[in-house]
Amino acid sequence: MVPTSYYMILSGILFTIGVLGVLVKRNPIVIFMCIELMLNAANIAFVALGRHFAQVNGQMYVIFALAVAAAEVSVGLGIIVSIFRTRESINVDEMNLMKF
Repeated sequence: MVPTSYYMILSGILFTIGVLGVLVKRNPIVIFMCIELMLNAANIAFVALGRHFAQVNGQMYVIFALAVAAAEVSVGLGIIVSIFRTRESINVDEMNLMKF
């Protein structure tokens, strides 16, 4: 049986990699992937702590988080496609204004 602390350390490492990816990368698709990595790190922590305390609440939170993540990705990719169609570039440094 794997201790809960191992899952929490894994979750922390994945969350840190996600934060570094959001801060360093300039491609919006990679940034979305890093945000998803951060959400999955939180999901691992929810499930691990739910298992540690022998409750189902952690798994319920993960189901809701996955639903929110799916909606976030679909809206985000729609925005990226819209920006690419109007500006023909998706560089984050060039997207300093919300108007087109």
